[in-house]
Amino acid sequence: MDIQLTINDIALKVPEGTTILEAARTVNIDIPTLCYLKLNEMHYNNNIASCRVCVVEIEGRRNLASSCSTPVSSGMVVRTDSLRAIQARRAMVELLLSDHPKSCLTCAKNQDCDLQSLASELGVRHISYEGDESEFEIDTSSSSIVRDPNKCIRCRRCETMCNDVQTVGVYSAVGRGFETVVKTAFDLPLSKTACTFCGQCIAVCPTGALTELDQVDKVWKALNDPNQFVVVQTAPAVRVALGEGFGLEPGTIVTGKMVAALRRLGFDRVFDTDFAADLTIMEEATELVHRIQHGGRLPLLTSCCPAWVKFFEHQFPDLLDIPSTCKSPHEMLGVLIKSYYAKTLGIDPKTITVVSVMPCVAKKYEAARPELSQGAETADVDIVITTRELARMIREASIHFDNLKEQEFDHPLGESTGASVIFGTTGGVLEAALRTAYEVLTGETLEKVEFEVLRGMDGLKEAVVPIAGRDYRAAVVHGLGNARTILEKIQAGESDYDVIEIMACPGGCIGGGGQPYHHGNLEILSSRAEALYREDRAKPLRKSHENPAIIGLYKDFLGEPYGERAHKLLHTSYVARKKI
Repeated sequence: MDIQLTINDIALKVPEGTTILEAARTVNIDIPTLCYLKLNEMHYNNNIASCRVCVVEIEGRRNLASSCSTPVSSGMVVRTDSLRAIQARRAMVELLLSDHPKSCLTCAKNQDCDLQSLASELGVRHISYEGDESEFEIDTSSSSIVRDPNKCIRCRRCETMCNDVQTVGVYSAVGRGFETVVKTAFDLPLSKTACTFCGQCIAVCPTGALTELDQVDKVWKALNDPNQFVVVQTAPAVRVALGEGFGLEPGTIVTGKMVAALRRLGFDRVFDTDFAADLTIMEEATELVHRIQHGGRLPLLTSCCPAWVKFFEHQFPDLLDIPSTCKSPHEMLGVLIKSYYAKTLGIDPKTITVVSVMPCVAKKYEAARPELSQGAETADVDIVITTRELARMIREASIHFDNLKEQEFDHPLGESTGASVIFGTTGGVLEAALRTAYEVLTGETLEKVEFEVLRGMDGLKEAVVPIAGRDYRAAVVHGLGNARTILEKIQAGESDYDVIEIMACPGGCIGGGGQPYHHGNLEILSSRAEALYREDRAKPLRKSHENPAIIGLYKDFLGEPYGERAHKLLHTSYVARKKI
């Protein structure tokens, strides 16, 4: 049933249940918002109306109404631009600013802060309200996320994301009135909670209350140490989002310029994590075939995403034997740089610093896991920075990104196929694995390499893939809430899948917590995904097992896929953790 109403003298009809804010947007009327966030790809709205910035005036009502939570009604007459509404919005922003640190110039979210932008849009030039400011301890306990409650505006976006979308349940609002703040259970530091460090709370936080742990200074220090051989690697999703940090359209492929910028920054070698993605497929596809042929436990769950790994360690410790034991691609490349490549160059691994540029803040945590090191002496990966951090480094070095001439990755650890490129989007890992598994199981050439049924932004995608006379059931999941649903089915014995790909973030790595902020915009994520598929189509080789550098690596160093040396270097183990 449609409801007829009037907004700013414009008559319109909208479906019953539509809010005033949503109705206004259908006729291009902009109402300022702060706590509100529509998460398109997850089908969740954060419309708790805590900030009161979106208030409007409704004819016949004495009090102003929050447009994000007020449904339309028949004959309703709304003014979004009345003096009363504008003054109320400005007053609410001034009240928020009165209890907010005045450190905007040095804040990590400077010029990318919703509160800052809104204050500018509403013409707030001074704060009329003076009083006490909240004082909370800053949480720097984790290797991934910094939590500064002093900058929290109680919008509770992080709470919606963590509890409703990701179902991790770390955050909740505590206290009343001025003392209200979003905290962890028992006020524990993040490092002591079940936080997966997926960084989606950072992605939706409108201020600098939640940011990634900055490791840029560590990179600069390593680059300026004459005794260190500094190697950098870049994940697939970075190349289709980095350009956004320099004003380019989402989905612009900047691979060559990115490589040129990294060389300009001073890295001794620039390698491609895509190479290790091809390597991951060799190991993971072989592991899947091994389980199928030897009666191993199914389904096999992919293990590239560290946030997803930590999620099942906390939430489903009884299923630790189901995920693949493969390390993630950047960890595989790290161990190869410090073993195979170090031996090739005759360099002491202790003098090599491996820097990973990732779309993900959980990779920072992952690199610090004790399982992912070569004994106590050296970690596989030393430093992890996000796409946002790399963009900042390029700006700090006064490099004009648009003017850079494209360059290629160093070899041999920079060679890759189209299969590795699509690792950066949901469904890509499984599609890449099936391209190889098909040819291994059948001994035949797979002519059509695209598995369209595994693509797209649906939270759960299913497919039946016939290979060598057997139907293989596959599933693709992104978002930890969706992962919980499918794992509960596995626990209950209601799942008959053979293989499942799971990614923690919306859209996979393209929507990672370390990417340029997408603000829940599905079009941005779709543009990044399509760019990866374009790069896949442009590659001369599109199956991981066809990569000549991978073939040479097994011949000269690793031996057989899933063999003894490969297992020692490229595989890992998992740990049962508390659910707190």
